[in-house]
Amino acid sequence: MSVLRNLENKIAGLVEGAFGRAFASEIRPVELARRLTREMDRHRHASLASTYVPNEYVVWLSPADRRALQPIEAGLVEELSAYLLEHARAEHLALVSHPRIELRTDKRLALGECGIEAKLVGGPERRARAEDPGIIPRPAPTPVGVGGGSAAQAYISVGGQRTPIGPRGMVIGRSPEADLVLSSSEVSRRHAEIVPEDRAWLLVDLGSTNGIRLNARPVGVPTQLTDGDVIEVGPYELTFEAY
Repeated sequence: MSVLRNLENKIAGLVEGAFGRAFASEIRPVELARRLTREMDRHRHASLASTYVPNEYVVWLSPADRRALQPIEAGLVEELSAYLLEHARAEHLALVSHPRIELRTDKRLALGECGIEAKLVGGPERRARAEDPGIIPRPAPTPVGVGGGSAAQAYISVGGQRTPIGPRGMVIGRSPEADLVLSSSEVSRRHAEIVPEDRAWLLVDLGSTNGIRLNARPVGVPTQLTDGDVIEVGPYELTFEAY
């Protein structure tokens, strides 16, 4: 089963599982996921090195649909955001931050109708507009290691256990499908991710409920990691090591 199909099934599970009794809307979560990916694909911005896509989405719903979705809104937004992230990875599309999704109400919409506003928001977009609206430069973080074209070998240590970070990065969360599973109600299913960027490693908040802290400071945007950094995820302290 593909990752996207698996995420689609999880979104469907929000309705068909424990939350099914609270849902009576014509708008189905899986359909929202498909519409969001279409909007992502429609608003691609090609640069010299990458193809960027929107990282912020506003979904406008009818009052009746919004009321019906309220009992599952937090979980739904988290799964939709994860769905968009995996879609971008599968299509080799670049994001300046983790996808952010907000549900809003539009009284002009009838039951089953929705509208989606997609925007690319962040520093690279602002710089591109000042220079060339069609070019969005790729960030160039300082390398963690020396030499070579890939990130240095890195590890995460937590509770005395040391786990290597794979070449594609590491997803940290409560879900059994995460690369590093942290079993706490304070940890979101997909809480954070460490991803390679050129020769560096970046820490990314995956839209978690309680956020993440790096060296005792909140992290709101993708942030470069250095050897010895301490990442706080819920009640856990994770130490980043790179060689």
